[in-house]
Amino acid sequence: MPTPAPHLPEACMPQARPARRDRHVGAHPCVSRPHSGAAALQFRAGGRTAVRHLRSVSPPVPLPSPSRSVSSSPSMSRAGNSNTAALERAGAETVKRAVQLDVASRFQESLVCYQEGIDLLLQVVKATTDEAKKRRYRQKISEYMTRAEDIKKHIEKEKQDGKYHKQIRIEENATGFGYEKLFHEYLTEIVSEVWVEDPYIRQVHQLYNFLRFCEMLVKGPCKVRTIHLLTSYDKGGGSSQQMAALEEIKQSLSNYGVTLNIDFSSSIHDREIRFNNGWMIKIGRGLDYFKKPQGHFSIGYCDFDLRPCHETTVDVFHTKHTKQM
Repeated sequence: MPTPAPHLPEACMPQARPARRDRHVGAHPCVSRPHSGAAALQFRAGGRTAVRHLRSVSPPVPLPSPSRSVSSSPSMSRAGNSNTAALERAGAETVKRAVQLDVASRFQESLVCYQEGIDLLLQVVKATTDEAKKRRYRQKISEYMTRAEDIKKHIEKEKQDGKYHKQIRIEENATGFGYEKLFHEYLTEIVSEVWVEDPYIRQVHQLYNFLRFCEMLVKGPCKVRTIHLLTSYDKGGGSSQQMAALEEIKQSLSNYGVTLNIDFSSSIHDREIRFNNGWMIKIGRGLDYFKKPQGHFSIGYCDFDLRPCHETTVDVFHTKHTKQM
């Protein structure tokens, strides 16, 4: 096992180059080179002090990649030997990726990789009969678990301090980004009030987008009782259609015990969605990031997960208090 490098003051530490952000959508953070069609996701720590504190303890030294030739064991079949070797390689590569992301301060992704790497290494410990190897892996697993717990506490503190920031970049023509996929993890059961600021809830397809968003809120698991919409008037010939559609959505929501408050602003430009559990999501294109379907009977017309998207960026924050309109 390599000996961990001695701790150096931060000013003396070599500056690691941040991992390349591939322009693809849906990349698993533990895969160094994402497959085509993956999303670039980045966690940005909010405060330099917090990051320096987390960096004050160097990340664990990753395991060396095990050799592809594994010595045979009388108690293991050749197939079992091969499976254990595959687990070793996968575990070593996953924790190596975790350390790389850790050094690059991409803590959210790093945490996922540490957790997956630990799980893989635990399977190796369970499968192997080599006691020396068991001890070696248990020691490394302990180090990784300690680091993962430190990162988890750091991320939680960022949330509590209102400094949490996750960024998702949706690439041109990417699919798999329906509203449920994008918002689900933030819609906890305590969410009862939602604020939507979007200047473009005017045209027919934009009104349908807002309706789809409202349907997602009604389905839960949250218990939304009030939705506040701030948008702009359609100054063209569609103003009466806009007002009629919003009024119909308002009446329909009331059947589910949900109140829709609608306000208009001629100066609104920014787009953001806020929940009263502290989450705030800013989408560059607002709710209107889906492309027009090829036809009324084409795949993706009804299911937004299958609908190609325009390129846009989604920024997710967490604050202690949700700003009132």
